[in-house]
Amino acid sequence: MTLKLEDKKEIVAAVNKAASDAFSAVVADYRGLTVEQLTKLRAQARESQVYLRVVRNTLARRALQGTAFEILSDSLVGPTIIGLSMSENDMGAAARLLKDFAKTNDKLEIKVAAYEGKLYEGKGIDALASLPNRTQALTMLATVLEAPVSKFGRLLTALKEQKDAQAA
Repeated sequence: MTLKLEDKKEIVAAVNKAASDAFSAVVADYRGLTVEQLTKLRAQARESQVYLRVVRNTLARRALQGTAFEILSDSLVGPTIIGLSMSENDMGAAARLLKDFAKTNDKLEIKVAAYEGKLYEGKGIDALASLPNRTQALTMLATVLEAPVSKFGRLLTALKEQKDAQAA
């Protein structure tokens, strides 16, 4: 299908705006996925606040110019789908979404990811996908901060019980 110049400009502008506001990006090869599978992936992306778009590689390269994800340009080869994490509260959402989707759909192949100007491949994508969201991070912080206080409380309780046992 031939795109008119105006359509191409709109696509480039939309992807550039999304990339400028995004926190991380993932590039995957979607070759072999059915329309039904892609529709399901798009629905999951909307729920996770992930901007997901199939874009021609030349248009994607132009759209990513001037953004933190310009480093992805070399990996834009073949049928490409780009996922951008848009939520400040869940910066690894795109990597997690595509990684989880690839577990059940072996046709989806994650190529690379980018976060804070760095390119990640292989195990690095797994690390990006395992980044906790804001709620999980705050829970982990609260647990770490609460541990010494609760240990101190248990110590005081044990000392009181020991003193009561000696007095009796």
